Amino acid sequence: MNSIASVTLEVDDPTAAASFYTAAFGLDTQVRVRAAQTPSTGFRGFTLSLVVSQPANVNALFEAALDAGATTLKPAAKSLWGYGGVVQAPDGTIWQIASSSKKDTGPATRQFDEIVLLLGVADVAESKKFYVGHGLTVGKSFASKYVEFATDAGGVKLALYKRRALAKVAGVSPDGTGSHRLTIGSDAGTFTDPDGFAWATVPETARSSQ
Repeated sequence: MNSIASVTLEVDDPTAAASFYTAAFGLDTQVRVRAAQTPSTGFRGFTLSLVVSQPANVNALFEAALDAGATTLKPAAKSLWGYGGVVQAPDGTIWQIASSSKKDTGPATRQFDEIVLLLGVADVAESKKFYVGHGLTVGKSFASKYVEFATDAGGVKLALYKRRALAKVAGVSPDGTGSHRLTIGSDAGTFTDPDGFAWATVPETARSSQ
């Protein structure tokens, strides 16, 4: 098992959240929503990213998200690694929209190349070991700072980062309590990782989604 089929977000208003993800990003099967069941405050310990081919696409998706009701956490701008920005969806989920390119190569579109789920964890090395034990294959690893797992075509890519560092990237405080409000759907089975992130089989996730 080298990929995540979908992620399910627990939200206060499933109908509104589903409408947002369709309008802003054109997402359907990869991101599901269901009614929230447990409280959560502050940073939920993860971000989702849309990786695109050029800055114009970043801007197109960023503007679509704002038009659909998102708020800006970090405006889209150039950086050492490329071009990107961060928004927060109305349901509270943090989204990074980024490109490794700093130059446009064609007309702007809202097409993205990858969806990445980045988990903020207490111990990257221990979480890496845990996930390898559950069948994931490491694609990239930078000591105990960052791990990216190999991904099958069409899946959601999984990566690990230190929680505090991820919050800094997202532009928010690392403080947070309660539920992550996230369930990761795959064929790896049902389990909870060392940082409390819940995994479920894809059929189970699909049945509980709205």
